[in-house]
Amino acid sequence: MDVPNDLRYSKDHEWIKANGDRRFTVGITDYAQDALGDVVFVDLPDVGASVTIGDSIGEIESTKSVSDVYAPLTGTVVEVNSELLDAPEKVNADPYGDGWMFVVEVASDENVEGLMDAAAYAALTEG
Repeated sequence: MDVPNDLRYSKDHEWIKANGDRRFTVGITDYAQDALGDVVFVDLPDVGASVTIGDSIGEIESTKSVSDVYAPLTGTVVEVNSELLDAPEKVNADPYGDGWMFVVEVASDENVEGLMDAAAYAALTEG
């Protein structure tokens, strides 16, 4: 299982990556996409939507199940990966690259500190 060191992780298996000043790219982890199986549909939040940590803001449908995507940060969605609408399999093929889901702009990055580093997330998924 791939757990990049330059990302932060939520207990709900989302990752975030700093993407400029107060902007963070969000996706699901390699662990999550593997558990889901073949992703066949992704429901993304709308650009401009306000999101709050822990709220369900989208869904991922796979051949096995449907799972919620949760907001790992509080802020405003400023961009979505619309390519996933036509090619949801990118979540499986490259969860930390082409399979990213959306970008959130936060008022303050203090919530980032509440997320896990790679070592803590690896421990969570191994336990």
